[in-house]
Amino acid sequence: MYDLHTHSILSDGELLPCELLRRMAVLGYRTVAITDHADMSNISSVIAAIERVRGSAEQYGIHLLTGVEITHVPPVEINKLSRLAKDEGADIVVVHGETVVEPVAPGTNMVACTCEYVDILAHPGLITSEEGKNAADYGVMLEITARGGHNRTNGHVARIAETTGCRLVVDSDAHSPGDLMTGRARETIARGAGIKPDIIDIILTFPESHFT
Repeated sequence: MYDLHTHSILSDGELLPCELLRRMAVLGYRTVAITDHADMSNISSVIAAIERVRGSAEQYGIHLLTGVEITHVPPVEINKLSRLAKDEGADIVVVHGETVVEPVAPGTNMVACTCEYVDILAHPGLITSEEGKNAADYGVMLEITARGGHNRTNGHVARIAETTGCRLVVDSDAHSPGDLMTGRARETIARGAGIKPDIIDIILTFPESHFT
């Protein structure tokens, strides 16, 4: 199993990175991205801190992806920050999408979907077909999320992905121990979004080719 969107005490999560990794290992995860919230003030320090627990992750049988979630920045800064993150050693760049429950700046989805350095657009809300087509062209994956509030538009996101051909991932956006999902919970989130049964297994499998 994988989870490509989690948070630790490096931003607004409740767990140390190592505790997060240990709990996920016990649940059966093999690939985990720690993607704490970042802007220009902390992006370098967050990446460096997560890198320091890579050896610990290996001891627990976890393939750790060092990452960030670029959050609530002006859209014009997304390209610069995403490239900086990759230059600083991030394996994965997530952008906090235009969820319907937070005042994310309009235009965030479009910029993220046309940025070569962005891997995942998290909880993209009422994403448009044009944005979905751009995501497919640029290889940006759209997130089906378990997080309350953000998950109100999962069905819409799934339909946009189906019609535009972009890849979906299922993530927890975990901030606390109770947010971590079992394998059954992951499948329920995917089914609840209306994803067709014949492709659920594909979506729930780590998209390794994207990161090689």
